[in-house]
Amino acid sequence: MPVYEYRCNSCRRKVSLFVRGFSQTPEAVCHYCGGKELTRLFSTFARLKTDKDVYDDILGDTQLVNRMMANDPSALVEWSRRMEGDESTKDSEYEEVVQRLEGGEPLEKIQSEMLAQESESPETSDFEE
Repeated sequence: MPVYEYRCNSCRRKVSLFVRGFSQTPEAVCHYCGGKELTRLFSTFARLKTDKDVYDDILGDTQLVNRMMANDPSALVEWSRRMEGDESTKDSEYEEVVQRLEGGEPLEKIQSEMLAQESESPETSDFEE
C-alpha cells in the first residue's frame, strides 16, 4: 500500500498520505495547515538496516565520533542523517535546525530561539494526523 508524499504550497511542509490500495487516488490536503494546493514529490523507498548495523557504522567512523565529542554541530547533523537516513519524513522545523547546525550555530542557541519563537506564536499542533 503506497505512501504518497507532497509539498504543501502554503506552509512548505512535507505531507505523507497513506493510501489503502493502489487504484485509489488520495485527496491531497495538508494536515498541518489545511491547504489543498500540494505538489507531488518523487518518493524513494527505504533500505532497512538493523540498529546494530547503523551504530557499528557510526561508531566505526572515528572522525565523526571525535567531532561529536568536540560538540561540532555539523557532526550532529551527520549523525542524525545516518540514524534516520536522508529520505525519512522530516518537517520544516527539523530542516531549519539542520540548516542552522550545518552553518555552525550551536544547538543550545537554536533551541532557545525556537522555543522563544514558539511561545510567541499562536498554539498549533503538529501531531494531528
